[in-house]
Amino acid sequence: MGKIKNKIYDFKDRLRDRKMLTLVVTLVVIILVLAAVIFKKQLDYRNLAENGYNNAFYQLVEYVNQTQVLLAKSTISNSSKHGAETLTNIWRDATLAQSYLARLPIGSQELENTQKFLNQTADYSYSLANKAIGGSELSQEDLDNLTNLYNYSKDLKDTLNQLEVDLYSGNIKWGELEKKGGDALSTEASNLSQSSFGSLEEGLHQYAGLIYDGAFSEHMTNPERVGLTGDEIDENAALNIARDFIGNDKIEDITSNGQSQNGNIECYSFNAKVGDDEEFYISVSIKGGHVVSMNSNRNMANESISPEDAVKKGKDFLEQKGFKNMKETYYLNTGGILTVNYAYEQDGITMYPDLIKVKIALDNGEILGFESTGYLNSHRDKRDLKEPQITTEQAKEKLNTKLAVNSSGLAVIPTEWNSEVLCYEFKGKTGENDFIVYINAETGEEQDILMIINTPDGTLTE
Repeated sequence: MGKIKNKIYDFKDRLRDRKMLTLVVTLVVIILVLAAVIFKKQLDYRNLAENGYNNAFYQLVEYVNQTQVLLAKSTISNSSKHGAETLTNIWRDATLAQSYLARLPIGSQELENTQKFLNQTADYSYSLANKAIGGSELSQEDLDNLTNLYNYSKDLKDTLNQLEVDLYSGNIKWGELEKKGGDALSTEASNLSQSSFGSLEEGLHQYAGLIYDGAFSEHMTNPERVGLTGDEIDENAALNIARDFIGNDKIEDITSNGQSQNGNIECYSFNAKVGDDEEFYISVSIKGGHVVSMNSNRNMANESISPEDAVKKGKDFLEQKGFKNMKETYYLNTGGILTVNYAYEQDGITMYPDLIKVKIALDNGEILGFESTGYLNSHRDKRDLKEPQITTEQAKEKLNTKLAVNSSGLAVIPTEWNSEVLCYEFKGKTGENDFIVYINAETGEEQDILMIINTPDGTLTE
């Protein structure tokens, strides 16, 4: 006992020595730093894993949504060729959805059935695609099965959307599910998500056997840029064009950002200060001096202008800037700003490749944005169009009989091969869904199908 006391006293004496004290403090600091580094690495790892799971989940939601839309289209397609393309896309998206679902740390029975559903959807659509490629028409049983798959895909989308709410609210954390096991979903999720998954599982096991830029906006890049006319201009000329487009009387100050690339168009770009808290970015093409884009973001006051009035203000603005015969197509209201797609119209025929996007503030009607890439890539004042080889009635006969048509007309639409085709455009409804079907006016073949998505914020297409 005495020896232990002596050692303790000896250690105290050593601590009184400045060198020994410094050594002990240094060791403590090193231990604390190492602990902090290890903790940070573990935290970074957890955050990385959580971000990976979030990305997989959002990709899953995206591909399920696309699968739902494609399944809806497949139920009204009346063309073996176009039907085969749609079915192949269903197979692709359902397969990708399976891949992202498999990355989530969930092993619950409900998601096992979801995996089974996506697998069946992919396999079945692949077999039907091969059937359609062979020139065979889909049977009524095939169409009924696709309708069933579509209905289940709607339920799946709704359920995933509810699970997304749980994620945002913090009810579910992927790290907790990974640590506790997938079955923890049944205790971590809200009652609404649990109920949704339960109903989904019950329905799925019965089956044994998917910002908007608007329609055709993904085909706006034309390497010929036929609408980009005129000689090259210098920066000073571009500056004057920018001032005139925004309104010279509104601009307090404007500065140059030099040359830039806007899409596939070489431009001069500028920043223009308008008022105390508003600034416009604008780009003007070097070739021809065309305004390619203009954009401003500001805080919105209360909405006092209806979407219909805003659409008219956008059309009037285009008229004032020299864009004649523009027809509104689709729009979206986001945060008090209405974004409208306008397409050029020639002799009553809608030219979807010639798109211009305009943003209108719903508090005072101010034009906040303009984008003309599609128009500059594709516009011609007068297209040399061939006469339709079939009549409207003959084209209508090519439609699925389930489509209740409410309007029709002629339209030029772009293809994925950077070409254009004249079609009859039929807008109609089947069940609860709205569609636009395009029938080639020369061959009579089904060219494309768009699904109309009506939301509280506007009309979209997929």
